Amino acid sequence: MQLRLMLQTRYSLSALAAGAALVLTFGCSGDGYDFDDSDGNTNETIDNPTGSGGTTTTSSGSGGGVGAAGGGATGGGGVCQPDSQISCYSGPQNTEGVGLCKAGLKTCNADGSGYGPCTGEVTPTTEVCATQGDDDCDGMTNEDGPDCSCTPGQFVECYSGPANTKNVGICKPGSQKCKQDGSGYEACIGETLPAQEDCKTAADEDCDGQTPPCAGAIVDLRADNNRNGTVDLNDPSEDLNESTWSASNGAVFLANIDDDQSTCPTSGSDAQLEACNDAADNVTNGSNDLADLARLKTVPWPDAPSNSSGYLGINDGSVNYVRLFKKTGSNFTHYVPGGNLTPTDLKNGVEFAIEALDFVRDKNAWNGYVTVTLHVNGGDVTGGKDSLVMRVAPVVFRHHLDPVETYYVTKFTNYQPSLVFRNDLAVAATAAGISAHNVYEQDQWTQDFFETAYMAMPKQGGKHVIHVNFRSANYTGSLRTAGRTVFTDLRGKDVAGAVQYDPGHNDGMDTLNSFGNTETIPPYGSWKLGRVLRGSTSGFYPDQSFDKMIKDQNVQGLVTVDTSWLLVAHVDETISFIKANTPRGWALLANDAALAKQMLEQHKSNGYGNTDMFIGKYWSNNAPAQISINEVLADTDVMNESAWAVVKVDDQLLKLKQETGLTDSEIVPVPFLHDKTSGYSVAYNPGTVNGIYMSDKVFAAPDPHGPVINGSDIFKAQLKSVLTPYGVDVYWIENWDLYHRLLGEVHCG
Repeated sequence: MQLRLMLQTRYSLSALAAGAALVLTFGCSGDGYDFDDSDGNTNETIDNPTGSGGTTTTSSGSGGGVGAAGGGATGGGGVCQPDSQISCYSGPQNTEGVGLCKAGLKTCNADGSGYGPCTGEVTPTTEVCATQGDDDCDGMTNEDGPDCSCTPGQFVECYSGPANTKNVGICKPGSQKCKQDGSGYEACIGETLPAQEDCKTAADEDCDGQTPPCAGAIVDLRADNNRNGTVDLNDPSEDLNESTWSASNGAVFLANIDDDQSTCPTSGSDAQLEACNDAADNVTNGSNDLADLARLKTVPWPDAPSNSSGYLGINDGSVNYVRLFKKTGSNFTHYVPGGNLTPTDLKNGVEFAIEALDFVRDKNAWNGYVTVTLHVNGGDVTGGKDSLVMRVAPVVFRHHLDPVETYYVTKFTNYQPSLVFRNDLAVAATAAGISAHNVYEQDQWTQDFFETAYMAMPKQGGKHVIHVNFRSANYTGSLRTAGRTVFTDLRGKDVAGAVQYDPGHNDGMDTLNSFGNTETIPPYGSWKLGRVLRGSTSGFYPDQSFDKMIKDQNVQGLVTVDTSWLLVAHVDETISFIKANTPRGWALLANDAALAKQMLEQHKSNGYGNTDMFIGKYWSNNAPAQISINEVLADTDVMNESAWAVVKVDDQLLKLKQETGLTDSEIVPVPFLHDKTSGYSVAYNPGTVNGIYMSDKVFAAPDPHGPVINGSDIFKAQLKSVLTPYGVDVYWIENWDLYHRLLGEVHCG
């Protein structure tokens, strides 16, 4: 930990089937009902006793012709043009064109005396399950009928589009499920029907087996807009709303700041260490580096004329924050925006890769969104442009429910308290199934000098992650030395180091920049990635540039509570989190000094007032720490400071309840007392809330060295009893000499 004012000591495209009925009437009035001859057809011919004028034709379909005769007949004999045809349909209203039902044709007799029978029409019949079509033309297929029994829950293939389009182009059948009573099938789900053909794409949207080119140039730039990890030129969703970025669509790319070939130095100045990463040069550093780059592709224009050309452009606000690479053969080489694309490039299509040179640090400088535009000069034909928006992945801080793979701890080789501490951690880690990474720095406050985070973009089958380890913003004339480990030790393949600080921040508040004062509230409600939690007040706050960086990621936000009353002033001193079956999916562990006092008073009343705690332990000034229950309860400094801690922790909990909706039933009390040092509050007992949640089942807490009554440490027994209902077992870590008496605990280390 670091003391104030002291040296540093933490996104279904629904295809629409086009079809419209065209109804034209001439010399006929009416409301569409069969008033005249009751033959089931409406207004198809009106008898004219005067032999003059007036035939009405109704034509249905999406391209049917219109026939009309007038005047030319004599004596009432000729009513139509010999051999002309009109559409006819005798089925019920609103069934024509639905399912299997369709109109037929009537042909005018050779003498023009009238029309012959209606041929070729299909009218509704009883729905039968022996066919795959909609026999009764009610818009549903195989939904009922005498032979429509089926096995409840059984799925069958279904397709409501024209039969000759199934499995052509983008069109595919869906499935429908037999109803629970076996009477028929439910609606068809998952089918893709013909849509309007888009000449810009390589896909056959209208499912006619053809993909006609556009009259002008094909100008179509694609990225992983649907976030499935690949750029698919045949998927319409890849092109949907690509000019905007939202929570459900829009491509993501990474800040390529790792060191895939481990070529960065492990020594040198802070500035030199920070400056080195894979985005610091304009080459691709091997296959692993290429995996960090997001792809863009242009849709091929096979008919591109020899005098056509094009280029890719980047919006002005982003051009200095991103880099493009163009694929030639099997290699990607640096592409400067505006560089010429040849007719061959346009004919074959070009693949690009994009990287960000950094993540968002201040959205006023760069908000992380980039507009990439393909410009095409069509030469002999009309050209154009196509733009899409991408966003650099935000940096996301880890929360307590993230599965642990590795824990980090400073190793002092020849120091017994360090050995004991690490051995106890190893036992808990074995139970949790995780491994250790020893950090060789002369700073035991491992939690404080670096913090883990990550960036991610979609890849096929999952996501591609770059881990980002932040060096603490502890700066009092120079940065905290141990934080260099994020560059010298941890950086490598898919692992980046980063630092963000304002050298002008107030040194008297610098303890708040240690990462014990940066935790993450687990996900809840709309905060799918959780929220960063820091100790801060209007007059006592961490490095403001770091806070702004957190907020400007625009995914986690920031919650602050008052820690100014604590000497070290870190949120991990009073608050932690575990996975739990609660409305939020987690529970909060909170320091409860009142409970600690109550426990001691209860045991005093039961006759154990003379039982000692802290047996064999010493304070940092080598004064014996051993003390009885009676003596602790009689210590007015401890009692008064503990009462004050109750008030201040309650304030913290009230703020968290307001922000998260947390309820009292989701708060787990963790008892320990407080004392005052240099006018501020510190944990008197080892602060057992300040432990490390190694897995869903393992919490490693500092050994409280409380009074042992009837063979059991009362504080150990209490913590195990309140965590057992959550399926969590407690492993005890000896940290008195290495951490507690120096004002920290397990989590700090």
